[in-house]
Amino acid sequence: MVDDPLFDEHQARGHHPERPERLAAARRAVERCVDEGLRPLMLTPRDATDEEILRAHEPAYLKTLQELEGQWTMLDADTYLSPVSLSASRRAAGGALSLVDALLDQPSPSAAGASSPSVGFALLRPPGHHATRRVGMGFCLLDNVAIAAYGALQRGLQRVAIVDWDVHHGNGTQDIFWQDPRVLFISLHQWPFYPGTGMTTEVGEGEGRGYTVNVPLSEGANDAVYCAAFDQIVLPVLAEYAPELILVSAGYDAHERDPLASMRVTASGYGSMTKKLRAAARTSAEGRLGLILEGGYSLTALETSVAATLRALTADAPEVAGGDGDGAGRDESEDVELHGPVSPRHQSEIDRARRHAQRHWPNL
Repeated sequence: MVDDPLFDEHQARGHHPERPERLAAARRAVERCVDEGLRPLMLTPRDATDEEILRAHEPAYLKTLQELEGQWTMLDADTYLSPVSLSASRRAAGGALSLVDALLDQPSPSAAGASSPSVGFALLRPPGHHATRRVGMGFCLLDNVAIAAYGALQRGLQRVAIVDWDVHHGNGTQDIFWQDPRVLFISLHQWPFYPGTGMTTEVGEGEGRGYTVNVPLSEGANDAVYCAAFDQIVLPVLAEYAPELILVSAGYDAHERDPLASMRVTASGYGSMTKKLRAAARTSAEGRLGLILEGGYSLTALETSVAATLRALTADAPEVAGGDGDGAGRDESEDVELHGPVSPRHQSEIDRARRHAQRHWPNL
């Protein structure tokens, strides 16, 4: 688990959806799980170096951020900078790298005396998946998950997968790895929606062609839809790619309570997606699965969804019934596919995405 007080100091002058209270909600989720028996190992994050940042971002963009350091300003209409935002961003990117290092340093489950497969969650601010090589946007300054993936490649891995279930398309991560087959990028997102990218036809180019897989879904997609997209697209592609590490851009704004989007995912849905990815990680990645916090703007939804995710990450965590009406009151092992059939509209969207991806992934 990665967290740091510096993340709280990234704060807008007035009200902004991307606010420190989001991390407070995520921390409450951790506390709930600790009360249930979870014993997370807390990692102390470091600052990402210029060299590590420049693997994902252009020098001119980093120079712009450095010139704005210490100021109150805006990169665009949505993306603010406070006097400590660059410091917080360096720490967040470094936290993602610290998580990757911890996952890779975990002994193989096959090794004598090795513990259970390595999983982890980084509670980071500011978020990162909209930050492209050239510019920050959409509340994001540095692309934490991309910097983390590059860190894994530097450690000697050859295949890293990033699954992005944030409700907004991870255009920054897609941009950074557009031509790089060493990183498979899979995004499930509401469409049409901000930032306007993420169509099924966006598959990468050059050596990276086919290593971007987009699953755009129209409003109203629920747990059953997301689970169907996982079963029909995400998991088969991961099985064929055989990543050595799976990272997740874990945004929780597809939740039915989120004020910025129009999806219908519940806390149980996030738990189910996490379980599916954990099983995939055990197949090829020695269980190595790292989640990095992105969006999520309902504090209640964020708390219950992070709690459901943490329970799903930890095999021996007890399942505790609640009653908040947000998924925590159901058995977390419940098969969420039974919550209802996938609508014909959403199944058609999944089929369309599968057909496009099938050109590059025959397993589909």
